[in-house]
Formats: sequence, C-alpha cells, structure tokens
Amino acid sequence: MIFLLSPAKALDFESPLTTQRATEPLFVSEAAQLIEVLRTLSPQQVAELMDLSDTLAALNVARYQAWQPVFTPENSRPAVLAFNGDVYEGLDARSLSEDDLDWLQAHVCILSGLYGVLRPLDRIQPYRLEMGTRLATPRGRNLYQFWGDRIAQYLNERVAQDDGIVVNLASEEYFKAVDLAVLRARVVTCVFEERRGSGYKIISFAAKRARGLMTRWAALHRASRVEDLQGFDSEGYRYAPEVSTPERLVFRREARAA
Repeated sequence: MIFLLSPAKALDFESPLTTQRATEPLFVSEAAQLIEVLRTLSPQQVAELMDLSDTLAALNVARYQAWQPVFTPENSRPAVLAFNGDVYEGLDARSLSEDDLDWLQAHVCILSGLYGVLRPLDRIQPYRLEMGTRLATPRGRNLYQFWGDRIAQYLNERVAQDDGIVVNLASEEYFKAVDLAVLRARVVTCVFEERRGSGYKIISFAAKRARGLMTRWAALHRASRVEDLQGFDSEGYRYAPEVSTPERLVFRREARAA
C-alpha cells in the first residue's frame, strides 16, 4: 500500500534532526520551473495570489529568491522533519526509529504544490505554494494543470511495485492533483469523525491529526493489507464497519475534552 499525505503550511527548519539520512526530491526540474515563475512576482502579487499578510508574502518572496536546484544539509532537510502542521504532529516522525523511517520512505508519498510528490526523506527547501494556488505557468492557469498527469504516472510506478493500492490520507485540495483517469490503482480513503451531539462529523484539525496518527500506526504495525487498517485505535478512534465501504474506511471516536 502507498499512503498519500498532504504537506503542511508550517515549517520547522530549526529543531535538531533525528536522522542524517536524506534523499533528493523527484521533480527538481519541475520545481525549478515553478520557482522561476514565482520569482517574477512582487510581494504584493504573492500576497494577493496566496491571501497572505504582507509579512508572510515578503518571507516567501525571499524564500523563492534563495531557492536553489542543489539540495544540501545547509539549505534543506527531509520533508517529514520539515513539515510541522497537524498531520505531522500526529505522525511525530522525530520519535520513529530508522527502521520505521525506512518503512515510511517505502510506503508514503507527500503531495506538494512545488515538489509534486515527495518521499518522506526527500530534502526540501523552505517554501509555500499550496496545490490550489492559481499560479499561471506555460502549462496552464493553475498548479493542477501544471502537474497534469505526472503525479498519477509516478504513483502508477510505485503501486506497480507494491500491491496496487493507494490509501488516501490527503486533503481534497491535494488529492485533486492525482489524475484518476490515469491512475491505475485501487483507492481507499480513510475518514475520521467525532461525535457531535447525536451524530458524528468531520472536525478539520482533528481529522488532519488523525491522518498523521494513521500513518504512524501503519508504520509501527507494518500494515500490509487494507484489512490491517481496521485495527487503527490511536487516541480513541475505532473502525466503524456499519458506515464504511471497501473504498471508504470510517473511524469514529467520542468527543474529546477541549
């Protein structure tokens, strides 16, 4: 199984690294093309394009100018240790062993607006470019058109070496970058809900964390079949077979204290 994750807006390039191993990103030439387009934008244009404050826009303009097509320990770090949002707090890769990181490297793909697809140990330089950004390039009016079927083609290569199953733990914004007309895989989506009143609903920040928790659980348990995922029980979640289907696994928990 190949697990898909979204990246995070927040980055951590300060904390000590817990592994010295790293790999090169897969689509450096494509990332360089996007950087060249981004470098033509003023801070005001970046602020408007990405709905950022002036301070964040200026920070990211500086990041685009500093970006290099050569990745070194000084200018980059492994993606799974650089992203710092809810998903990655749930995954907590810093506490995983080298063997666990090897499992992640073999089974996890992180979708990215700038880098297309990242393996967990692929180096990244600081950036912000969400997949839904309407950045016009010679390939089209947005990043979905820029990436086209490249992400799906790469995933086809990965699943052909595995069992043909993609476990979707990415957000809707990022999963849309996978051309399903091209993808030759069975897609299984995991959904995480909490009790609210008399029913259950998806709570955004909790669901993001749960995606990371699921990925961590799969790594620690060396999950190899879709059926294995039904055993996921981190932080109170339980598989809900009564509302699940073979392609949509639902996990529920009671409301958490604030």
